[in-house]
Amino acid sequence: MNSIQKITQLLVFLFFGISLVFFMSFDTVKGLWGREELSTSLVTSFLWIGVLIYLISLGISRMATSRLERELSKKELEKNELKAKLYDLEQSLKLKTIEKKLETKEPEKEAKGIRPRQNFQ
Repeated sequence: MNSIQKITQLLVFLFFGISLVFFMSFDTVKGLWGREELSTSLVTSFLWIGVLIYLISLGISRMATSRLERELSKKELEKNELKAKLYDLEQSLKLKTIEKKLETKEPEKEAKGIRPRQNFQ
């Protein structure tokens, strides 16, 4: 799609460039085209063709941009889902280590018991 977009933009540029050269050099080459004078219908037909080519190029550009934006939003959604899964995995690992620490500390406390009271005189 990107190559088609570049080609249509190049066509618009070439069309208006050729039109500009044609109209500027019309006095010298008017015998080649079979027209003796520059009429308004010729100029407006050139402009309408140029506008049509430009609108086609603009439509293709918009379609390419919207396609890229859709792909980007899908990629961002996938990235966020992966981040959420990674966060959940990290939290579960942290919980497991905390549970292991608590399990190891509780038996130690029970084994020590209560220390006897010392009376000082």
